[in-house]
Amino acid sequence: MTDPAWRTRGEAKRQSILNAIPEKWQLRDPVPPATELRDVTGYIRQYLTDREIEITETDAVDIAAQTTTGNWSAVEVTEAFCHRAALAHQLVSCLHEILFEAALQDAKDQDAYFAKHKAPKGPLHGLPISLKDQFHIKGVETTMGYVGWINTFEGRANDPRRCTEESELVRELRNLGAILYCKTSVPATLMAGETVNNIIGYTWNPKNRLLSSGGSSGGEGALIALRGSPAGFGTDIGGSVRIPAGFNALYGLRPSSGRIPYQGAANSMDGQGTILSVIGPLATTARSLTMLVKAVLSQSPWLHDPLALEMPWRDDVVLETKTLIESAVAGAGSSLAFGVMKWDGVGPVHPPIARGIDIVVKTLQRLGHRVVEWKPPSHATAIELCAKTFNMDGGADFRHHFGLSGEEQAPQVIVVKDGKEMNVSELAAHNVAKRVYQKQYMDYWNSTADLTGTGRPVDGLFCPLAPHAAVIPTQYESVGYTGFVNVLDYTSLAIPVTFADKTVDVRPADGSADGLEYIKWDYDAETYDGAPVGVQFVGRRLQEEKMLTLAEYLGEEIARDAKGSA
Repeated sequence: MTDPAWRTRGEAKRQSILNAIPEKWQLRDPVPPATELRDVTGYIRQYLTDREIEITETDAVDIAAQTTTGNWSAVEVTEAFCHRAALAHQLVSCLHEILFEAALQDAKDQDAYFAKHKAPKGPLHGLPISLKDQFHIKGVETTMGYVGWINTFEGRANDPRRCTEESELVRELRNLGAILYCKTSVPATLMAGETVNNIIGYTWNPKNRLLSSGGSSGGEGALIALRGSPAGFGTDIGGSVRIPAGFNALYGLRPSSGRIPYQGAANSMDGQGTILSVIGPLATTARSLTMLVKAVLSQSPWLHDPLALEMPWRDDVVLETKTLIESAVAGAGSSLAFGVMKWDGVGPVHPPIARGIDIVVKTLQRLGHRVVEWKPPSHATAIELCAKTFNMDGGADFRHHFGLSGEEQAPQVIVVKDGKEMNVSELAAHNVAKRVYQKQYMDYWNSTADLTGTGRPVDGLFCPLAPHAAVIPTQYESVGYTGFVNVLDYTSLAIPVTFADKTVDVRPADGSADGLEYIKWDYDAETYDGAPVGVQFVGRRLQEEKMLTLAEYLGEEIARDAKGSA
């Protein structure tokens, strides 16, 4: 029986991606199956030189420190990351587009610029940056995982913008001196906690290839986890930056809407304004996120994106936050306080997630900070608001884009295929319900000032990112842990903590854990073994500077305690 035409088109595109990898970087021998080799984060190094390893295992801040001073050439750095990205794709299927030749030419131009001016082009001079396949780059296709978008502009076959359009963020990154060299995989529709589509198949987790890399910025998460990129940008409407970051032992930022420009990026359900998708960075360190956000804001995106807020980077907020941290470190009272929510009352968590939260609590207590039990307005309400928003068009957008090729929809997609479209009155009532919930949550957050002992409400909230670590395919249980943040439009980060351990994450034999109803003991400890465990760190709306500063401080302390408890 002949495959449907869409399958053939998807396979051709998949092969074209592999063909774009230079022959010298193509693997000659088959990679051992995941049943024999789960973790390929070390395996990849055998194909790299010592110099390539040195470059690619340096974080974005230190790379920029070398490239902006001329100590490392842009060409050498770019080639090292192109090589490692090519290897990463062959291990876990994480790329949609390869721009290596254009990137190396850009890097040569950067080196020539530095040689002539004795100065960098910008603060990201010579720094390779990967992008989720929602961003338009001149001369490069955007499929967003849809077979029906191949050789089109967002599904429109004769649109002159095909391969000529550039997203606002792309323009700004070029101005800053960044080198754009690949676009990463996404699930078709973007509405999934895993990354799967009919072009490249499934994007696996580099730390445990039996599991998912997360979604929808799953290609970014997998690529950065394999150090095929020092940092990149994804998007987040229900957790799509934070989930892949947490699933891949990375830091990831979901800023409030309007901080980073979305202008000119492809999207699902474009025009839906109840819960806005936002752009956020992923990286190996919190300080790398800070550098990227600060650099983008230096470009005054509000002059080019009508939805961007005129809010430059606020050094005064950073200084104020650092003063609070220094006061706490000096023992001058408990100057910081944090809420902790071990579960949301809806989705019981697996033992590794519970242990990750416990590590965070112990770190906060060791540092002398106040810990407040989080008892917010019902998160079930937030989950319902999310579900209604994602399905408000009755699935019309997704039916249209899948219908362009007739391709099959993956079961991981969290929206209904044939639902009922909201009318105007229903949409208005829905938006009112969201606003009411936002006000209830705001009032609750304010009320914690009575519990912190600092005279202020909590400085942040720690909670799970998901009920599980990097998930078994098709078994993602709830996006409620991240989705509530999108309903509120709060600032939120993923912070890496530890890894699932089949010898540790088990039910105590003495029955001491029997009363912990929020832990789901019935989970596959063998399969999850080695999976990254991250936590979510939530701040109030537009608190990016404060949360990033706290994440730099607390992330290092959490990592220290997690290592000590291993």
